[in-house]
Amino acid sequence: MNSFLLNRAIGSVSPQSLQRAQTTQLLHALQPAPEVTFGAEPQSEDVSSSAHSSTTKKSSNVAHKAGVNAIALDRFEGRWSAISTSAPALCAFSPMLVRLLSGGADSSLSIFDLDSEPSSHAIQPVTHLQRVDPTTTFGFTQLSYYPFDSLAFLSTSYSHHLRLHSSLDLRPIFSSDVDCVPYAHSVSTIASHLLVAVGTQHPAVRLVDLRSGAASHSLPGHTGAVLSVGWCPNSNFGGKVGAGAGEWVLASGSADGTVRFWDVRRSSAAIGLLDMDDSTGVAFSAGTGPGASGAHAAKGYRRNPDAKAHVGAVNSLLWTADGQYLISAGHDERVRVWDTSSGANTLVNFGPTVRNRGLATVTPVLSPKGWIGNGKDLLFWPNEREILGFEWKEGRLVKRLKVPRELDHEPRNPRAVPKGRNVKDRIMDLAWRAYDAEMVSAHADGRIRTWRPRVKEMEDEEDSHNETKEDEEDEDRKRKREELDELYESITKRSFIQP
Repeated sequence: MNSFLLNRAIGSVSPQSLQRAQTTQLLHALQPAPEVTFGAEPQSEDVSSSAHSSTTKKSSNVAHKAGVNAIALDRFEGRWSAISTSAPALCAFSPMLVRLLSGGADSSLSIFDLDSEPSSHAIQPVTHLQRVDPTTTFGFTQLSYYPFDSLAFLSTSYSHHLRLHSSLDLRPIFSSDVDCVPYAHSVSTIASHLLVAVGTQHPAVRLVDLRSGAASHSLPGHTGAVLSVGWCPNSNFGGKVGAGAGEWVLASGSADGTVRFWDVRRSSAAIGLLDMDDSTGVAFSAGTGPGASGAHAAKGYRRNPDAKAHVGAVNSLLWTADGQYLISAGHDERVRVWDTSSGANTLVNFGPTVRNRGLATVTPVLSPKGWIGNGKDLLFWPNEREILGFEWKEGRLVKRLKVPRELDHEPRNPRAVPKGRNVKDRIMDLAWRAYDAEMVSAHADGRIRTWRPRVKEMEDEEDSHNETKEDEEDEDRKRKREELDELYESITKRSFIQP
């Protein structure tokens, strides 16, 4: 880095090159930040009681006692936030909070401020709701902030409901019963419409219009439960649909192993079906979708109706920011990258390390576009008890982040067991903090963990601490050895035979 600074000072490198070098170093230096923990109790002015302090300290690192199912970070962080006041249903505005939304397996909701890091206690929620519905304890399946106004957020839960909540008091202001378990939902970040795509146990994708509060229509085609959905983030989907048409394009993954594309404006909404055996790319169905041109468009070329994207359920879909690629993952423990302009499988091999066995939707995250040069942007995959970092265009594993395990054991007991309700400590969700090199993960044991770059100063401080600790241990061992030698010498010199 010093050489970059020198070269920048003399003008031999551009500011963009210096910035890219710094962000690349930060991304590759991500490590767990055990000093940052999240609690379950709302912030309170009265913390002087010793009983309260001991109780808080005991459970200070558990955000949701029943487990954390989903998290979401505000894309417009720092604009405003909700802070609890003395009245339980009122909140004040603060322009500086960075808001993390979390949902538990017991139907509880919390909002945390990531910038409030107390030195002795865990970060406590600034707003907390014990239960969304007092009569049930169904957990959440997914959370997401409303993309155009972070005063609201969406949730789906095992109670068969899609809800729109106020970010002020976390209470639902709109609820739609989808008649079955919703696994995932998605709202377009570029569209003028207010359609929410919902993937449920039913094989048809549900579309709910937030303007009318009713189900708009459904998209039949899958033969199994719809486990993942995602709107195209680019108005010019694949460069073929036309300017402004990408906001109507939706991708969905199902338990039948298929990934389908939909144009929700059309009566026959299906426009494409991905095929893992197709590495060249051909036109999508009916010759009107992306990639349809020339003879294929004239003939109305149709894809193989039996095509599969994965040999197993597809429970993860992720668009790149420019909409040129779609990343999918399934129960065959394969991650595939698709060229959306042609539907071709790019044949990127992510190796045998990927684990994907749960029915719940898996949410990987991409590093911000342009942070790493030469097309080496990173994909962070939640791999049960670890996070894998891949160069997603090549499939090369470059980072392996282990979840730190806290042991609950007695002294001199080598058979220590992990703390928490879930021994596996499975990662349930991931979120990337906008405009910063920081990642947040949700875990089934009730904890929320952060992952931050370890700068050189922190490493030097930790190395110094480890050296001091080793020196103390060496001195302790030396003292014990000297005492043992003295005891042995006193025993061996004493005469045990009486005259």
